[in-house]
Amino acid sequence: MNLSDDLKLPVFRQIGETADTMGREVYVVGGYVRDIFLNRPSSDIDFVTVGSGIELAERVAERLNRRKHLSVYANYGTAQVKSGDLELEFVGARRESYHRESRNPIVEDGTLEDDQKRRDFTINAMAISLNKGRFGELVDPFNGILDLHNRIIRTPLDPDVTFSDDPLRMMRAIRFATQLDFNIFPETFEAIKRNRHRIEIITKERINDELSKIMRSPKPSKGFILLDEAGLLEIIFPTLHALKGVETKEGRGHKDNFFHTLQVVDNVAERSDNEWLRWAALLHDIGKPKTKRYDEKIGWTFHNHNFIGEKMIPKVFKTMKLPLNEKMKYVAKLVGLHMRPQSVGEEGVSDSGVRRLITDAGEDLEDLMLLAEADITSKNPAKVRRQLDGFAKLRERMTQIADADKLRVWKSPIDGYEIMDYFKIEPSSVIRELKDVVKEAILEGKIPYEHDAAWKLVLEIAPQYGLTLPTSTSLSD
Repeated sequence: MNLSDDLKLPVFRQIGETADTMGREVYVVGGYVRDIFLNRPSSDIDFVTVGSGIELAERVAERLNRRKHLSVYANYGTAQVKSGDLELEFVGARRESYHRESRNPIVEDGTLEDDQKRRDFTINAMAISLNKGRFGELVDPFNGILDLHNRIIRTPLDPDVTFSDDPLRMMRAIRFATQLDFNIFPETFEAIKRNRHRIEIITKERINDELSKIMRSPKPSKGFILLDEAGLLEIIFPTLHALKGVETKEGRGHKDNFFHTLQVVDNVAERSDNEWLRWAALLHDIGKPKTKRYDEKIGWTFHNHNFIGEKMIPKVFKTMKLPLNEKMKYVAKLVGLHMRPQSVGEEGVSDSGVRRLITDAGEDLEDLMLLAEADITSKNPAKVRRQLDGFAKLRERMTQIADADKLRVWKSPIDGYEIMDYFKIEPSSVIRELKDVVKEAILEGKIPYEHDAAWKLVLEIAPQYGLTLPTSTSLSD
């Protein structure tokens, strides 16, 4: 098979000609070749040459006038050349061997065949020649093109060896199956099950990189189900695994919170590309195992699971080596608030309830509403209709609330320095208490969201907090 018509970028001919002048074989390999058949765009292109990849990269950078855009990684025998929007990665063909307690290989020079054997999956082991005499020729020793056609993830060699040597490939198999909506070849999947404990030598950071790619997939649930079926989930994400199962008492059971959670994640994924909103969906019920109780009158309860879950988020993020920054705070906030839209809607959508929701959610209000709506997974049509109607009324009321936009970026109309200056006092808890009363009055609709009304209220209640008004001042001032 010749794919020269798929190599229209001038850089392919230029790299082939450069290799020819050096008497080198050069091939485009891996994901770029795979994505040609999948009609997926790609700007990262990997090249393998029989010989030094660094030497070829240097000559290519010189030819393309990109020497300033050349990065050399001598320890790994690789180099990168950036050319416009393209990232060109060069490596010499190699063979690899592994120590059991490390995924870092012992690398030796090798042939193209050696290099293709070391690739993770058949669909990533295809190569296309760029040399003049063979330009566009597909080299596919493991029938990767057939596996692409059949939508199969399979290893080129013995899967037990492949996964034992580099256990991260187990995560990659599941990630590719999720991203591409492929199936994992049965023999390959059984090898993942047998080698699952090898994942323990992989760093959390590398695992999270694969989890993030699963999370960004069109249907993330597929990846998490495969992780569970392979026995990997319990090892890499015990907090999520703890949601599995249904307990029954007196003939009454609760829903399986693991599969409910995955449905919520998929629901969010259908409407948003926000990865961290998807993480909030994945973790929104993690407090349920700790709060599960059985009540003889009403059955299973999970009271305050949202608040418990919110408190669990920092530990989960720290353990998983996820970012301990605003992303973590965003996820924790949504986990803590995810029940609020439903409760406010059921309260009859009162003005005060709507104001509090807007203020507490702030700029994340729309994301919170999306999460709450995604959380409806009941198989009871009447219940689904009732909840959706409640959310629709809530959304309508939010558009009718005066100063709704200001409430979303809440800032007290009263400044603490103004209170200190007026009453001649030092910083103290009284200032916070006065501002809290003002906020409560605004949210209850007792006073408008403006300075003068708020200041008048401060003057009225100041004596209750031990503050003395200046003698020349009246409440009307």
